[in-house]
Order: sequence, then structure tokens, then C-alpha cells
Amino acid sequence: MAKVLNVNLDPEEEKLEKLAQKPTNNFGLFSKQFLRRHGLHLLGTTTTWFLLDIAFYSNNLFQKDIFSAIGWIPPSKQMNAVHEVFRVAKAQTLIALFATVPGYWFTVLLIDVIGRFAIQIMGFFFMTVFMFALAIPYDHWTIKKNRIGFVVMYSLTFFFANFGPNATTFVVPAEIFPARLRSTCHGISAAAGKAGAIVGAFGFLYAANRKTRAKGTSDTRQA
Repeated sequence: MAKVLNVNLDPEEEKLEKLAQKPTNNFGLFSKQFLRRHGLHLLGTTTTWFLLDIAFYSNNLFQKDIFSAIGWIPPSKQMNAVHEVFRVAKAQTLIALFATVPGYWFTVLLIDVIGRFAIQIMGFFFMTVFMFALAIPYDHWTIKKNRIGFVVMYSLTFFFANFGPNATTFVVPAEIFPARLRSTCHGISAAAGKAGAIVGAFGFLYAANRKTRAKGTSDTRQA
């Protein structure tokens, strides 16, 4: 401080002695003290990241199948490889431009205004609302005349994912834990998220294949 301010500062010996005698927070990751202070925090950051990635990654990985189901892009057998890549990329870019990226910017602008907790709860709530609104009347949305409505609702799930838990699940672990354990706890939380991504990817694939098998069995019986 003396060098920065270019003045002479006399250290207060009593305060220096107290600081030297004050015990530091040197508890470890697997200690009872960490469990008592931050165990609930770690449980919260891991479970929220896990639950988010079940929905978010399955949505991202299987966009092509969703776009084909609602007739936004033709089935794969009606396109060559280059045409398919172009149509899928075009659809994904539109959703990114009008939903995903704006959601991130809303978070950047408002995260210090309304807070991390409020944004995370709001994001989870609206993701749930819009996903149920797509899933329950799914046959209604997949009719071609309702394609625009489906795309709008589907895009809103990405908007509120990014103006919500897809941003805050990354931010909160970087702020809530002690500095020397922060990267470790952030890594544990991120690993839980990737486990959720695996569950979402394989769960979606299993559900889609089961539906295809059930339809094939039904067609065989009718024949």
C-alpha cells in the first residue's frame, strides 16, 4: 500500500499479530467442515447441472429428428447428404439466432439485477412449461399447419435454457466455493452435467427406437 500510494505507512503490529494467529480455512474437500459448510452447495450445483443437461443435450443432439417429425425439413431419404447438412444447419442457425444467443444476452444483462437464483428457477420453470406444452399435445403440433407454433415453442425452451440454468449452473459453482477448492467443485458439477447429457442422449435414443419398434410390430400385425 505504501508503494502504491507513495506514502509512508506504519504497520499496526497488534493487527498483524492477530492476523497471524487467526486460523485459516484449510479444510479439505473430503472433510467434515467442507461437508458442513458447502456440502449442500455441491449437491445443488451437481443436481441442477445434471437435470439441465438431460433435457438440453437431448434437445441439441436430436434436433434433426425433431425437425423431420414436424415437417420443417424433409426426411433424410428425400435429400442427399449436402442438402441435408444445409437444411439442418439452416434450421439450427435460426433457432440459435432468435432463441439461444438472445437468451445468453438476457442473462448477461440481468444476472446482477435479478440474481442467479431467480434466473435459474425461472429458467427451469419455463423450460418445464414449454416442454410439457410440446409433449402432451405432440400429435397436434406435428400436423403441418401447426409447424410454426411448434418451432416457436421449441425455440422458447432454448431461450429459457440460456436465460436460465444453462448459464447459471456454470456461473454459480465458480462463485460459491472457496477459491482453493473452486475448480475442483466446478469440475465435479460439470461432470454431473455430462452424466446428465449421457442419460438424455441414450434415453431419447431408446425412446425413439422403442416407438419405431412398436410401430413396426403394429404394422406387421395389421399385415
